[in-house]
Amino acid sequence: MDAAESLAAWLRLTLVPGVGGETQRKLLTAFGLPEAIFRARRSALAAAIGDRAAGLLLDTDNHLAVERALAWSEKPGHYLLTLADAEYPQALLQIPDPPAVLYVRGRPDLLNAPALAIVGTRNPTPQGTRNAERFAAALAEAGLTITSGLALGIDAAAHRGALAASGNTVAFIGTGIDRLYPAANQQLALEIVARGAIVSQFPLGVPPAAANFPRRNRLISGSSRGALVVEATIDSGSLITARLAAEQGREVFAVPGSIHSPQSRGCHKLIRQGAKLVETVQDVLDELSWAGAVAGLPASASDRPSVAGGLLPLIGFDPCTADELVERSGLTADAVSVMLLQLELDGQVATLPGGRYQRISQA
Repeated sequence: MDAAESLAAWLRLTLVPGVGGETQRKLLTAFGLPEAIFRARRSALAAAIGDRAAGLLLDTDNHLAVERALAWSEKPGHYLLTLADAEYPQALLQIPDPPAVLYVRGRPDLLNAPALAIVGTRNPTPQGTRNAERFAAALAEAGLTITSGLALGIDAAAHRGALAASGNTVAFIGTGIDRLYPAANQQLALEIVARGAIVSQFPLGVPPAAANFPRRNRLISGSSRGALVVEATIDSGSLITARLAAEQGREVFAVPGSIHSPQSRGCHKLIRQGAKLVETVQDVLDELSWAGAVAGLPASASDRPSVAGGLLPLIGFDPCTADELVERSGLTADAVSVMLLQLELDGQVATLPGGRYQRISQA
């Protein structure tokens, strides 16, 4: 059987509705490669996976879906990787449930590069976004590939940070690879395809569904040496990624934040459960025993002397209102307003809903 026929057999196995990953792994364990599975007698298949699943496997006509996937893989920059391929990410072979087939756009070589996952809330604070971008940039400069899930918020910031540092990044998605989601990240997705990789375990055409994203999350963590959670609410999906990372024997890191911020409570929960508290990039590199050199973080407008800088210590790192700053400083409301505007233009302060302001750390 040639390579095309072998790949078609893998697709035929994985594109049977109702025959999921666990059943596929049972078949592969019992019979070997997919071509051997389809040569087996119905009774032998039924003994391994039950009558119903054996019937679905043998009686489902999915040749159109197989041909569609094969045609997709023939386009430049498109790849189908099976468990039998040397290019398949070896780290995923260490987890209990590696997908039998991965759909890849971009650079498949990155799937076997040392990686760190950076994940978090879809609704970050300005400081959380900045932290994700800067951690991703510095870790990418140190030689780690940054993995995440292409979601809004922290995920997107992590991908952007790696790209801005001319580093490598891989996005694992929860849809078919021909249906990039969310729409707001389409341009970012194209940049990742051009310089990194996008990966899906789901067949072509699969739409976004809530059940898909925890399955996607296990690939983010499983392909990486550790997972860094930058900001997360208590019910954030990134806590699922952190739990899966721990179960897979990966390191779990969390960035602490304000005790008043809902976006920090998930990270604080992880730290209480044993996650490594992270304040600097070096904290991560030391825990991973990674010898890559960390380049200096880029300077910002906040490095310039500023009259308004005297207001910064009074803002602290918890959100506050202009009225509170008037009370703390003894200045007039007009003076505080002008200073806040200057600090915002300098990138040292961000505005939040409800007329509040947040200091943005440059460290």
